[in-house]
Amino acid sequence: MSNQQPIPGSETGLLEGELGEERDAVRAGGDPALARRAAGPKRPFRFGKWFAATGWRHLVGLVVVAFALFPVVFVISSSLNPNGTLTGSNALFSQIGFDAYARILTNPQVPFTTWFANTLIIAGVTAILTVFLGALAAYAFSRMRFTGRRFGLITIVVVQMFPQMLAVVAIFLVMSAISDWFPAIGLNTHIGLIMVYLGGALGVNTYLMYGYFNTIPASIDEAAKIDGAGHARIFFTIILRLVAPILAVVALLSFIFSVNEYVVASVILIDTENQTLAVGLTKLVSNPRYADWAAFSAGAVIAALPVVLLFLYLQKYIVGGLSAGAVK
Repeated sequence: MSNQQPIPGSETGLLEGELGEERDAVRAGGDPALARRAAGPKRPFRFGKWFAATGWRHLVGLVVVAFALFPVVFVISSSLNPNGTLTGSNALFSQIGFDAYARILTNPQVPFTTWFANTLIIAGVTAILTVFLGALAAYAFSRMRFTGRRFGLITIVVVQMFPQMLAVVAIFLVMSAISDWFPAIGLNTHIGLIMVYLGGALGVNTYLMYGYFNTIPASIDEAAKIDGAGHARIFFTIILRLVAPILAVVALLSFIFSVNEYVVASVILIDTENQTLAVGLTKLVSNPRYADWAAFSAGAVIAALPVVLLFLYLQKYIVGGLSAGAVK
């Protein structure tokens, strides 16, 4: 069939003209009745069609969110349980009290505040040094060409394939030997633990930042060099501002790892006053007969607060980096 244009003045042309006027009135914010007439009859809602198109995504999202939030809710409920028990038969928030928080903060046999301060110092210094040293290494691998560059990148990737547990004995022996010559950075010292964390975190974080540095156009460096800027000035005044999102991600991941890490910290930190929260809190539940799960859960909730606050502070940089990457 051929497409025929409506003849002006005919009945079809008048009807289409009236409908066009109604649509124009709706666009201009006219009568809602005209909007309903222009939209036509409303289609009935079909659940099966909606679920097949988009509904299943909502269901999967709810299941994932519930799976992720349930441990958090369970720990909070346990921390508010005045009986100090942690069993599957206890209903969530069946009993609410803050006795566990009072015990863990005031018990002289549990130096919780000392553990908390040690954790913040170790995690904060580790995150800052990881970001700074990793960014320097990533900039060198990305912008400079030197002998052994490719071999260094491959080595970084290969080393990360081995689990950390394989190196625990070697780490203890090395730190024990260092303690004989330099006690300030050996066993039972925060500096020694920070050095071990840096050695384990710099590899993967350097490679992560290296990939992000490659997304920055090299023409920016060339333009700065024309103006007389050297590598140091380009790095500190230009590149660092452009790679702020990946720096925020690395800082957050490094901080979270240092707060949660247990194995290496338990091997290096011997004295109770030098231990972190991950090591100290396990003493509350090490004896099954006298385990205080409520105090343990309360300590875990308090330990999570710095991580949450840091995430909220760095969120704008992380979201900004994701948005910029999506637009590119």
